[in-house]
Amino acid sequence: MTYTFSRPLVAGLALAAIIWSPALLLGRPQEGKPAQQNTGGFPDLVSGLRATPGCLGVETAQTTSGKGVIFAWFENKKAVLNWYNSEMHQAMLSRYANGHRRPGGPLAGVPDEGPVLAIASVTMPKPPVNGDLVAATTQIAIELYAPLPGGLATGGRFAPSSVKVPGLIEVPSVPR
Repeated sequence: MTYTFSRPLVAGLALAAIIWSPALLLGRPQEGKPAQQNTGGFPDLVSGLRATPGCLGVETAQTTSGKGVIFAWFENKKAVLNWYNSEMHQAMLSRYANGHRRPGGPLAGVPDEGPVLAIASVTMPKPPVNGDLVAATTQIAIELYAPLPGGLATGGRFAPSSVKVPGLIEVPSVPR
């Protein structure tokens, strides 16, 4: 899926994309085993997100600066709140947010309708000592975006095809 963004936003998204992978790798379950906390205590966020009602898809990436990133597309604000209120996310909030909460509540100002892209990024420049992921984390952020009308996708999209974008032109394959 193609989003129409300004250059600084695209650069910011590209930078965010690099952040989340090291932490994701810590939380990936072994094949055939259910998602659970590993010895370091980092949950399998990807499986948790995918199991959330209204989550349309999840991708992960690592940036050149060492940040790991999770891209999670949600059907709408209600679906994001399904994740926000999940046991897994609440556990992460209690670990990392130190009681800080958004004034007005979670997702204040986010429209009720329309898809939402959540980008979570983390920087862990050193391996956790004694499983202390919080001490090993130097940066963590959750950012929310919505698709703008327009764009072009040929031969596929980055976002799941279930994410609806008004005016998106989709071409079946790359012309040769």
